[in-house]
This record gives sequence, structure tokens and C-alpha cells, in this order.
Amino acid sequence: MNLQLEHYRNVALVSSALSPETWPFSLKWLPDSACLVGGTVRDALLDRHSEYLDLDFVLPSGAVETAQAIARHYRAGFVVLDAERQIARVVFEQGTADFAQQVGATLEDDLRRRDFTVNAIAYNPHTKDLLDPLHGYEDLQRKRLRMVSIENLAEDPLRLLRAYRQAAQLGFSLEPETQQAIRHLAPNLSKIAAERVQSELNYLLGSARGTGWIKTACEDGLLQDWLPSATIEHLTQVGAIDDVTVHIQENWTEFWSELSRTVRGTPQASEAKGSVRTWVTIAKLASLLPEDPALAEAQLWRLKYSRAEIQAVSTVVKALPHLRSPEISNWSRAEQYQFFQSIGAVFPAIALLGLAMRIPVETVRRLVDRFLDPTDPVAHPHPILTGQDLMTGLRIPPSPQIGRLLAALQLARAEGKITNREEALAFAQTLL
Repeated sequence: MNLQLEHYRNVALVSSALSPETWPFSLKWLPDSACLVGGTVRDALLDRHSEYLDLDFVLPSGAVETAQAIARHYRAGFVVLDAERQIARVVFEQGTADFAQQVGATLEDDLRRRDFTVNAIAYNPHTKDLLDPLHGYEDLQRKRLRMVSIENLAEDPLRLLRAYRQAAQLGFSLEPETQQAIRHLAPNLSKIAAERVQSELNYLLGSARGTGWIKTACEDGLLQDWLPSATIEHLTQVGAIDDVTVHIQENWTEFWSELSRTVRGTPQASEAKGSVRTWVTIAKLASLLPEDPALAEAQLWRLKYSRAEIQAVSTVVKALPHLRSPEISNWSRAEQYQFFQSIGAVFPAIALLGLAMRIPVETVRRLVDRFLDPTDPVAHPHPILTGQDLMTGLRIPPSPQIGRLLAALQLARAEGKITNREEALAFAQTLL
């Protein structure tokens, strides 16, 4: 063990997820042969910390039984993830602990079955020893991802895309031989379940560091089957969204708070398990799709996105012709009202995309200011009269005409033709 690794062993590990002091259960519940593996070890050696624990243990035997005993004692959640491979999970409030049966006769055999060398380091919390047969620690120091073997990548082709996600996540580079192997195996990604591909894609869409790796993944042929319409122009637009987002964060905090909201109806996700969908990620996703709404929706359905996400992205795609209209700077209040009516809550993603497409800032700002004002009658119309008010005041019976009158009153209010109930009733009378 080299001196720097000795330093981590004696200092950094004390406060990291490798220390049993940070775990939601006592070390005494683990057999002496149990070891932590994977991302937990990697992140501790990189001095990366997360409030959400994501512990992975490998045991030579009794993995499910150990997990069950811990869950029972601590009254935690318990689920068998893979009965055949003997993998179980214990769910605590502050994180999860997975327990897996060792693959192979020895722990080293198990590590040699993994994807990348930086994820093939094991730590025994009883002895405080690190096992690193594939020199993953050296790759951590060099900030590079290196495959364990091409056979391991071929065994689970999702590892191909995961390489780009982990490179973005860690700020690492890809070792050239590994990247060449990924290019060779790229067609195999089409055989992977869509939900798994979507999860990795969401990670890349969720951060600015992921944008360059999405571009590289496309160039290396990984996303050709899943996002066939993504061109260099589309990828450049995603990069422009990142640039605009930085400016908004620094100079337009009220709008940024809207952009960073979680999109209603989309899956919630912790840092350990996936990317939260915000209006920024919706705008990026829309940028990678064809401008034909039907084709865009078909690609999203194939990737198993939720109905809410598909509706949001489809609304953005349908709004693109309006954004490109040279008349947008001169829209009347009525045209603005119709625009807000057609897009609803999706507006933040559309405004962000408009800025990335270099629509004049003042044009977008006028629309954003309306959206940020909850009392604005153009962006947020509120009924000035009810259907009952119309039937009583105008002495007319229930009919579809009531709905048409209410819609006309909303538009009239947005245009500034009416401002109160009396004016609204009089205006409705003229419509009759």
C-alpha cells in the first residue's frame, strides 16, 4: 500500500461512508469477511461526500440472511433484488445498503467481473484494508475511467453509456482503449431495456458537465438508435442552454427559481438514484428531438418517459415555430394571451430555449415578467365572472354559449378592455 493510500486509510476514511460511524447500523452485524465495494469506496477515496448513503457490500455467503437480520433488528425496509444471484437491499431513512453474494471463488474474482477499475476496489471495515488488484486507485489519481475488460462491457451493454455518465459525474476522462472498445460495442446498447438507458441519459441531461459527454456519446454511436434525430446543431443548442443557465443563475434569480423547480408528475429522485427533472432538463431533452411533435413523442414513448414528461416536451416542440416567428417582438396582448394559454406551466422551459436560440433578451424578458407576476391577466387569467353570474345577470339559460362568453371575457380582460365585474357584464351583453 503506497503512502498516499495509507493517508486515506488513516485520515479521510474516518469521516467518509467507509467508516461504520456514519452507517445506520452497527459494524457488529457484518461478518468479518464482508467488504464494501463499488462507488462507495471510489467516492471516499476521491473525498466525495453525499448526505444520502448508498452502501454496497459483498459477502462470500449469507448475503440475504445478513441483510434480513439487519433490517429486522433496525425495523428497516427489506427487499430481495435478485433471488438467483442472492442480492438484497435494506432501506433506511438516510440511505440504502445492498448485500450481494460474492461472484467467484474469491473477492478478487468478484472485482474482476466489474465494469471499470475505479469501481473494482474493495474495503474491509473490520481490518481497514483496501484490496485493489486492478490498480483502480492509480486510475483515480489520474482521473480516468479504464475498463476491467471488453468482455465485461459486452456482458452488460448499459455499461457503455454508464462510462460517459460516470466520466461526467466524476470529471474524469476515458482511457483511449476503453473508448475504442465502447465504439466497437456501441450497437449493443439498442438491446438494453429503455428504462435503463433513460436513467443514464437523465444523468447526462441533469448537469452542464454531461452535455459534452452526450455529444461524445452521439459521436461514438451510442445514442444513434435512441436519439436518431440528434444532430450537431441540436447538441450545440443544448450547450447554449447551459451557457444561458449560468447567466440566469447569476443575474435573474427569480426566474432561476422557476426553472429549477421539479416538473410536476415526473419521477422524484435522490442524488444517489437518478436525476431530478426540472424545466432545464425538459428544455435540453426537447432540443435533442425532431421538430415534428409526433416523431418526438414516439422517441420519448420508446424511451419510457412518463406521460407528464412527454406532454411537457411535446408542448415545447410545438412552441418552437412561435419562438422563431419574426413577429414575436411585436405580439399584441391578445397574441401573448393565446401563447400563454397554449403552453401553460411549461413556459419556463420555452423561455429558456428562446434565450438559447438568441431571441432578443428584452422580448423574452417581457414574457417572463408577465409569467412571474401571478396577478398578470395575460399570463395568469382569473375568471372575472362565473357562469352563474352570466346566467343571472343576463337572464340566459345554461348552454355552451356560457363557456364561449367566459373565454371572450378572459381575452377582453387580457387586452385591457374590461377591468371589473360591471364592465365584464356589460361587455358580455354586447356579445349577445
